[in-house]
Amino acid sequence: MRADRLLALLMILQTRGRVTAQVLADELEVSERTIYRDMVALSTAGVPTYTERGPGGGCSLLDSYRTTLTGLNEDEVQALFTLSVPSPLAELGLSQELKAALLKLSASLPSARRRDEERVRQRVHLDWEGWFQQDEPAPHLQTIQRAVWQDRRLWIVYDLPFDTRVERVVEPYALVAKASTWYLVYHRDGHLRVLRASQILEASILKEGFSRPDEFNLVEFWNRWCEEYEGNRPTFFANLRFAPDIVQYVPRIFGNNLREEIDTAVSGEDGWITLTVQFETFESARGPILGLGSAVEVLEPLALRYSVLDHAQQVVDMYSK
Repeated sequence: MRADRLLALLMILQTRGRVTAQVLADELEVSERTIYRDMVALSTAGVPTYTERGPGGGCSLLDSYRTTLTGLNEDEVQALFTLSVPSPLAELGLSQELKAALLKLSASLPSARRRDEERVRQRVHLDWEGWFQQDEPAPHLQTIQRAVWQDRRLWIVYDLPFDTRVERVVEPYALVAKASTWYLVYHRDGHLRVLRASQILEASILKEGFSRPDEFNLVEFWNRWCEEYEGNRPTFFANLRFAPDIVQYVPRIFGNNLREEIDTAVSGEDGWITLTVQFETFESARGPILGLGSAVEVLEPLALRYSVLDHAQQVVDMYSK
């Protein structure tokens, strides 16, 4: 266990340069005292480590020092061989670079480890494409990515609802791929904002650079933004009555959050049960309800009940001609 921690410590120092003992302790889930002992152990083993205490101090390696990856354990090698090129990275134009990097990583491993590659690839496959998702082309993605990488301001034109177009100069902090959809995290007017990259109609990198705050943490910001976004999504509730033979499929159609409500629901004499189901909008509720035909009945609200009836009648009228 300690050998794995020492290797992890060595890799962090090699990739990041100077890092404080507190940051290392938090990342490796040990105490600062353990980090200092590990630094001594690395130094004793011939690794040129340096430790400076006080403000501005930290742990580091001699700049010229580099190590190989021969210390990877079996589980880490298996994880390496499961990697493939995600479609979002291909959209950024980085597929060849990632393939080359993986090849170099593989080549640096001992021959006994490399023999496991085909075995792993025939047992685990990562398919990065979502099911039945609408393609959202983002023609200016590589331009945006260069602006993000170079910390340069970006001029963009993007779409708003009702065919409104807006022109802005923004500070592009980061790109985030959620499933196969890219989002731009940018700063403007003192606020961090998020924009779907497919909404951007035009983009040009400007000469002016910008400085991002040291305390900005992309993962923390994105997680917080997702929570707020999901919490602010519109909600529409409907009381629906389900036939006995469809109840087992309700969570699959309307969401797993209904399982607990189904377990506690009291069925009527005919076996039907009533559930309160949450939708995003009135329109998004009508479609799946119509798809279940006579196996579901809308009790409330009356507007949804009448709308389902109206659409069902339109279908009947069309096929009765």
